[in-house]
Amino acid sequence: MSPRASRDAGADNATVVISQKVRAGRVGDYQRWQDRANEAAREFEGFEGAEAYPPEGGDENVWVAVFRFSGIDHLTAWLDSPRRRELLAEGQDLFEGPPTQEVLHGGAPAEQEPEAVTAVISHVVEPGREQGFLRWQAKALKAQEKAPGFMGSELFRPVQGVQERWVAVFRFDSREHLDDWLASDVRQELLEEGRHYFASYDVHKVGSAFSGWFRFEGGARGGAPPNWKQAMSVLLALYPTVMVLNLTVGYELDELGVPGYVGLFVGNVLSVSALTWLLMPLVNRALAFWLVPGRAPARVHVAGAALVVLAYLLFVVVFGLIS
Repeated sequence: MSPRASRDAGADNATVVISQKVRAGRVGDYQRWQDRANEAAREFEGFEGAEAYPPEGGDENVWVAVFRFSGIDHLTAWLDSPRRRELLAEGQDLFEGPPTQEVLHGGAPAEQEPEAVTAVISHVVEPGREQGFLRWQAKALKAQEKAPGFMGSELFRPVQGVQERWVAVFRFDSREHLDDWLASDVRQELLEEGRHYFASYDVHKVGSAFSGWFRFEGGARGGAPPNWKQAMSVLLALYPTVMVLNLTVGYELDELGVPGYVGLFVGNVLSVSALTWLLMPLVNRALAFWLVPGRAPARVHVAGAALVVLAYLLFVVVFGLIS
């Protein structure tokens, strides 16, 4: 399926992001209440997913719940349902103040990035200043693209009769990079300029898989790295892993008289486990400047490939001397 077809297929997707400050000492009760809310939402037509996220950064005891439906009509049917009103009445003693709610109409699923974090920022735009706000958003996106760790952004327009605010959703590859951007002088200057167009704004941070629910086509990370880069990065982690296992575990298994086919299986289990949960996350993070499509000019991609080849040669020399 082409990217355009995927985009069109998800054009009617609808998501609501609900932020609620839970009272001190009531987190366990809230989690049980949220589980009931998730189960209730699953009974509604068009339901696609629901998740809850614990407090992030400076949002003291603010939990974020995300519900995704296949269409805006399905989402509003859930939001306006007697069942949801009943749940809200049951849970009102769990929260300090009313919830903050943003409805996002559009967007399409993308591959999840376990380390990524997302910021959801809603704006109350002054009437008649929408075009100026859009120009300001475009300027802000250009500045974001230069920030370390930026992975992409989407802007969601108001949904008539449901949501009056404009909502910007952007993600970074780590909590540190997101916080650095939010506190940066560049962003503070942009906010001062943006006050000509919006009356107020709210910021909420969400971690983990929620960031994978959007394509972020306007950002630097439009997709997976090219196959040749993926192959080179896997080989960079795989070769030293296999060599170390052969010189340690493999040697011990041979000494114990373990059959070769069993030893090979054990080695594969250990190498795959090491790559999946330890080495590849480190390699991907170290080579993010090179792996992420479109983040850097051509000379950086060439330099990254040369760096990987140099690491190959270093490993070959080191293991040649050892063995």
